[in-house]
Amino acid sequence: MKVIAVYNIKGGVGKSSTCVNLAFSAAKSGAKTLLWDLDAQGAASFYFNVKPEVKGGTKGLFKTKEIGAVVRETDIQNLDLLPADFSYRHMDLYLDGGAKPKKQMKEFLGRFENDYDILFLDCPPSFSLVSENVFNSADLMLVPLIPTTLSLRTYQQIMTYVAEHKKLSLKVLPFYSMVDRRKKLHLEIMNEGLSTLPGVLNTAVPYLSLIEQMGVHRAPVGLFAPNSQAAALFDTLWTEINRAGAAVQNKQ
Repeated sequence: MKVIAVYNIKGGVGKSSTCVNLAFSAAKSGAKTLLWDLDAQGAASFYFNVKPEVKGGTKGLFKTKEIGAVVRETDIQNLDLLPADFSYRHMDLYLDGGAKPKKQMKEFLGRFENDYDILFLDCPPSFSLVSENVFNSADLMLVPLIPTTLSLRTYQQIMTYVAEHKKLSLKVLPFYSMVDRRKKLHLEIMNEGLSTLPGVLNTAVPYLSLIEQMGVHRAPVGLFAPNSQAAALFDTLWTEINRAGAAVQNKQ
């Protein structure tokens, strides 16, 4: 099982919409896929029309031995959801109270190893003990970047952390998100980054009203608008991630 985190310190960069649509693309390709909505706000859970609630909250979740008790099926074949819970806002405190506080999530995710090919983590916009657990758990970290100076600054903060922790084995892949091609600054920063930013993916996700409509339809774009530009872009992005060696072959 490969663990793929969609993460940025900065909020409002399209993390949840990206995570939901990539999970849809992965499931559509035949991979048994699980998405864990780690954000207490529960955006990904909302998109899948699943109540953001886990019995027993954070403590109950981490102590669960039977994963079927916490995982929820979605309406999409091959795609399950581990919902958000409002108690996740205090997950740092729970992790800090245990042995090896930076590695508790990695141990917990091991319980899903035999049931899924790919596990997506939709991460909250913060840098915290939860984030450090994500860094230690993920095989791949996708970082959506709006092509602005401040967004690039947060990316450099992420890369500084990775460089300072040489034992981390995750691969970091940035990509441009919510791109407005009418803005000269967006185009200049994106074009420069495509040639100078290490590991940047070629597929950029534009700012599209159709992606915003996910909240109305409570579904991935590929489900309610399968022939749209947005659906095709997320499929292309997922294909590029596979080519970068980030995904896995389906279990036989």
